[in-house]
Amino acid sequence: MQVYGSPLSPFVRKVYLVAAEKGVAVEPAPFTPGQPSPGFLEASPFRKIPAIRDGDFTLADSTAIAAYLDAKHPEPPLYPAEPRQRGKAVWFEEVADTLIGPAGASIVFNRFVAPKVLGRPGDEEAAAKGEAALPPLLDWLETQAPAQGWLVDGCFSIADIAMATMLRTLLYVGWGPDPAKRPATAAWYERVAARPAWREVAAIEDQQAARFAPA
Repeated sequence: MQVYGSPLSPFVRKVYLVAAEKGVAVEPAPFTPGQPSPGFLEASPFRKIPAIRDGDFTLADSTAIAAYLDAKHPEPPLYPAEPRQRGKAVWFEEVADTLIGPAGASIVFNRFVAPKVLGRPGDEEAAAKGEAALPPLLDWLETQAPAQGWLVDGCFSIADIAMATMLRTLLYVGWGPDPAKRPATAAWYERVAARPAWREVAAIEDQQAARFAPA
């Protein structure tokens, strides 16, 4: 399966993680943001990443791709079958994607992507707004993080993947899980990060992130 986009993006990383949990091989598809290829535009007509090409099938959006992979490769299941558990898992995924993601993106784009990837100054005012929006969301997550196991009734699921991938992105700007401030979240995150699939994807990402490290 080909994936358009870098796992430096939390949404692309989510797809890589789902694929890795299910043992699905991922091949990075050629992708240049400023010069989208016809293949990418076919997979993602609105130019959003991630997008995939799986044989003759194309699809965009991390949530849609994760649901597709879970249906095509049902073991291990990442969307619980029990109705309440599934609802909670999708809820956590939505909070990660639509609330924590945008708040964090304001910081990450303006303090990491713009200066280190694009070579231009970021918007500090926008970054500060993201910093103001994040704490209540992370405080809420601290109340949800279990002492043991996973976010949804002890079942590892898309909830853990979606939330943890956002927190990994925040590490780039010093907003990752802090054991002193949010110990339950930090301990849960370490459990996610210890999974073989996470380590596999993190190694790929670290190779790409090394290009932007200070000389």
